[in-house]
Amino acid sequence: SGLVILELSKEKPQERHLDRQAAQFGAAMAKVEAELSAQIRYLTQVATGQPHEGSSYAARKSCQLALNRLDYARRRLAELARACEHLLE
Repeated sequence: SGLVILELSKEKPQERHLDRQAAQFGAAMAKVEAELSAQIRYLTQVATGQPHEGSSYAARKSCQLALNRLDYARRRLAELARACEHLLE
């Protein structure tokens, strides 16, 4: 962008040179925008807990939920066993 401004400040800017520099600047800005968009998408996935490339979050969450269900089932079976023992006494 500095080169474009420098060229514009001249009395007789060279249009071809100016157009080329403007196109290069536009391409550089498009690349920066694309990279920022990709980073924003990635950070949005990470921040909201969505599975993302390179993440083991989904597998860990699934495993933790399975362990929670197993723990709940064990507690309920223990309560049922105590109730049955109480009835048999």
